[in-house]
Amino acid sequence: KKNRQKIYSQLFQDGVLTAKKDPMLLKHPQLDVPNIQVMKAMQSLKSRGYVHENFSWQWYYWRLNDAGIEYLRNFLHLDADVRPDTHDKGLVGMGAGVDRFNDRGDGQQDARDGYRGGRGENNWRRGGMAN
Repeated sequence: KKNRQKIYSQLFQDGVLTAKKDPMLLKHPQLDVPNIQVMKAMQSLKSRGYVHENFSWQWYYWRLNDAGIEYLRNFLHLDADVRPDTHDKGLVGMGAGVDRFNDRGDGQQDARDGYRGGRGENNWRRGGMAN
């Protein structure tokens, strides 16, 4: 039960958790608990619909959803205004005003837009080959 408390606290604090797919690993890199306990605790949360899971290159990636936030608030006895770090409102506007795909941020168009299907005259994807 103490290990589950540590796992859930870390998950709620960060909003995300990762683990290598290695049940024989004696300790999780971030927590002082066996890796198998982290994997099984997160498997339990996933089966109840409290986290989303991605798996890539032998690593599990879990992120907390809204139902999971409510569940962990009740489990950890936290106030309703406490939110994970990844759900802070301050992170939303970090790239405001810059179109990451077509604008370099200085008002000039990216030179590769012709290749990407931008606004150029020789756009081979939309108008055929230029003569």
